[in-house]
Amino acid sequence: MRLVLATRNDHKVRELSRLLAGVELEPLPGGVTLPPEDGDTFAANALGKARAAALALGRPAIGDDSGIESAALGGAPGIYSARFAGPGATDGENLARLRAEAPAGSGLRYVCVMAYAEPGGVEATFTGVCEGTLADEARGEGGFGYDPAFLPADAPGGRTMAELSGAEKDAISHRGRATRALAAWLAEREARP
Repeated sequence: MRLVLATRNDHKVRELSRLLAGVELEPLPGGVTLPPEDGDTFAANALGKARAAALALGRPAIGDDSGIESAALGGAPGIYSARFAGPGATDGENLARLRAEAPAGSGLRYVCVMAYAEPGGVEATFTGVCEGTLADEARGEGGFGYDPAFLPADAPGGRTMAELSGAEKDAISHRGRATRALAAWLAEREARP
């Protein structure tokens, strides 16, 4: 199976290529314009990307939107995770703002919605969540975004998401869970007569 991946984020391309073994992911061609992430939910943003790629290229596409929600901040930054510290903010700037505004030990959750779209109108979304808490300091070299300060509830040893191996992260991450749900749905569709 071949799918277009509606992203230009190299981290996501590598992660999804690991998670969707057996699916050939095509990178989004340079000429395709994705819509702005102006939906009011992760699902709306993910579906907008998948829909745009599918319609532009005439073949099935997947897109995702993900972010982190802080209990102490009423769910923020949520859909604004990539620009929490302002437009064009770096991962480090976004993380610094989260750590400045939310207390260490407070609840966090990563959310990811994977969306599938075909030019003919078939669409589906799949949600994955990873619960955790805010670490007292940023640690680890792996991962990206908020990973150095995210202590996943499912990981032993008090390691941040950025201290986990790729396989450990894939097993518990929000993106891993959403992608496995998508993969199961795709396999079920292919198995139908």
